[in-house]
Amino acid sequence: MASDSTATLDKASSTELQSILWFDPTRILIDGQWRAAASGQVLPVENPSTGGIMGQIARGGAADIDAAVAAARRAFEGPWGRTTATERGRILMKMAELVLQRAEALAMIEALDVGKPLHQSLNDAKALARYLEFYAGAADKLMGTTIPYQHGFTVYTLREPHGVAGIIIPWNYPMQIAGRGVAAALAAGNSCVVKPAEDASVSTLAFAAIAMEAGLPAGVLNVVTGLGTEAGAALSEHPGLNHLSFTGSVATGQRIQAAAGRNVIPVTLELGGKSPHIVFDDCDLDQAMPTLVGACMQNAGQTCSAATRVLVQRGLYDEVKRRMADMYRGLVAGPAADGCDLGPLISARQKNRVSHYIELGKAELSVAAEGSIRADASADGHFVRATLFSEVPPDHRLAQEEIFGPVQVLIPFEDEAEALRIANGTVYGLIAGVWTRDGGRQMRMARQLNVGQVYLNNYGAGGGVELPFGGVGHSGHGREKGFEALNGFTRIKTVTARHG
Repeated sequence: MASDSTATLDKASSTELQSILWFDPTRILIDGQWRAAASGQVLPVENPSTGGIMGQIARGGAADIDAAVAAARRAFEGPWGRTTATERGRILMKMAELVLQRAEALAMIEALDVGKPLHQSLNDAKALARYLEFYAGAADKLMGTTIPYQHGFTVYTLREPHGVAGIIIPWNYPMQIAGRGVAAALAAGNSCVVKPAEDASVSTLAFAAIAMEAGLPAGVLNVVTGLGTEAGAALSEHPGLNHLSFTGSVATGQRIQAAAGRNVIPVTLELGGKSPHIVFDDCDLDQAMPTLVGACMQNAGQTCSAATRVLVQRGLYDEVKRRMADMYRGLVAGPAADGCDLGPLISARQKNRVSHYIELGKAELSVAAEGSIRADASADGHFVRATLFSEVPPDHRLAQEEIFGPVQVLIPFEDEAEALRIANGTVYGLIAGVWTRDGGRQMRMARQLNVGQVYLNNYGAGGGVELPFGGVGHSGHGREKGFEALNGFTRIKTVTARHG
């Protein structure tokens, strides 16, 4: 099927999805071959904008994971392990070129599968290409060091790949997160087994198909779709892995870390967040306002780094509340194709979860403003109104728990010390934004915030591919993106030579 399809998303259907695809999503990729799951079973692919079924994916399981890990091991111990860093970089760059050529098709697939507005999914496709470009250029720049030691000795370190890396990705940004994990792992010389989330697997399969077209050797990248409780669990506890990377919920991350611990392998966890904007009364409010709302509404709030808490100094609180409420009243949720501010949530389960939090907030808190849902949106789509709550106590559930939807809370504070106590007063520690003109305060806040990234007078919601990304506490450990991700996908070997 044509990869440069010009099909629109106005009436999402199985026919429309098939018109975009150039591969069979009911197949998994193992050892360079597309095959049915060992069980022969499939899972439905739902369109979140309509609630309808638009396709199927394979229901892979433990047998498929066994085969994928074995294929990855053969590739790592065979030709891929002897491939130079320069050649690995060239393959990644070819993958980037093909991604850009198919960016429109990839964006349509992700918009249909995840429900995000088409302009957001197009940005995700471009980000996927950027990850591949960045790590293509970095592949031959992983270097060891020499260490001054005793007379008559030369000591140096080597950075070597772990071997077979398992990568488990979530449903909210499947293209981007598959790209950032796979590109870094391959650049470092590992082979991979990828398990996408069952709610959104199709764009990851598309990425794998592109990798094969780019000349990636058989077995270097394997993708097994299926349920987390089956294929995901089998991968996380597989004794054939040498490294495991997981992005998703805290509860699942805890189980995965325990499973990896039984095999004594390193694990990178990028988990939840309850990230704050901290707005001081000397900030440039005109500059801050669009970001205060936009940093939560991206992907309908289904983003671990979403700035869901807005801490505002008392002197500016009423003005921020008024402006944000006006902005919220203009936010419209609708089908992915319609260019709305936010699309549907991923599933009925997620809609029910977010709706529960909103109803809880309405029963106990003040609603500052709500958005709307397009009148012609499907009643079976998973839409919720963007909702802003005000005067929220810092210890309230809506200020403490990750909602993963378009819900934001306003929290007043008096001074810098109180702002820090509130900002650091959750189990999470992923990102924080600080809005102030005071340079000294900027530096103090950056030092004292217990998070993995701090944005001063901006908010990147994860930032560019060059910027190390990850958290502390229940937000996880290890770092994605940038050169730190390459370090995470390698291990250090020390060589000591005595020569007199």
